[in-house]
Amino acid sequence: MHDPAPVLSLRDVVAALEALYPLESAADWDRVGLVAGDLDQPVRRILFALDPTLAVIDEAREWGADLLVTHHPLLLRGVHSVATSSAKGASVTALVQGGVALWVGHTNADVADPGVSTVLADALGLTDQRPLSVEGSRAAGRVGELVAAVSLAEFADTVAAALPDTAGGIRVSGDPEGLVRTVAVMGGSGDDRFDDVRASGADVYVTADLRHHPVLEAREEARGGRPYLVDAGHWATESLWLTSGRDRLLSALGEAPGATRVETRVSTIRTEPWTFVVGANAERADRAAPEPGGVS
Repeated sequence: MHDPAPVLSLRDVVAALEALYPLESAADWDRVGLVAGDLDQPVRRILFALDPTLAVIDEAREWGADLLVTHHPLLLRGVHSVATSSAKGASVTALVQGGVALWVGHTNADVADPGVSTVLADALGLTDQRPLSVEGSRAAGRVGELVAAVSLAEFADTVAAALPDTAGGIRVSGDPEGLVRTVAVMGGSGDDRFDDVRASGADVYVTADLRHHPVLEAREEARGGRPYLVDAGHWATESLWLTSGRDRLLSALGEAPGATRVETRVSTIRTEPWTFVVGANAERADRAAPEPGGVS
């Protein structure tokens, strides 16, 4: 009989994660890496989730996870107390009491290749991919080509089909009949990248958290033309990365499909904060006002 494979330690798993998503590639303001846990503790079950919410931590504990890997940080901003009277304090306490370690891959996962935006670009079927922008050694976002040009309305349907459903749906700014082929994407918040999008020559930009003033200014600059804009939701555009991150980690750990040394699971808890919308009507919005920069 063969001896069973040695149990993985948290140290082993963290080393693999940080080889895939180096901490030094994260933005200066970010807080990534190991947040809680003993590097010598064994790891037999790993849960992946976008956000370390109380519900997700409960899921990790109930499943018996030894490690929770999330994209978004738990302690991005400084805290002065971890008392359970606050959600952050209750989260830290629940992790420690449950013996669940927490590791965060945020902007270091955004800029990895493949990273958050690569996975999004792949899901939309983009070919000939390249970085949207490069800052020093950090590449952000992706630009690629559709196999054939399609209308903006058809493309929006493609985005909706590729991403998980959300309460807010897909918001689009542009001519529904306008043709698009070159696509820029950035998972998560991306309305600070409009200059890069214009420079890339993209026909349409898919991202999330688009705010009124930056969008209005961008559409004014476009004079009603390209690049068109698609807001597909923060949670939806980033959640696809979780399966990729899990698969890459298992490969880095030398875990073949069906291996028993470590079990993994992607959380099914939707951490999108929105629950429903009222009064959304695309046709009414089209009739209410002309496209910014267009002719009324």
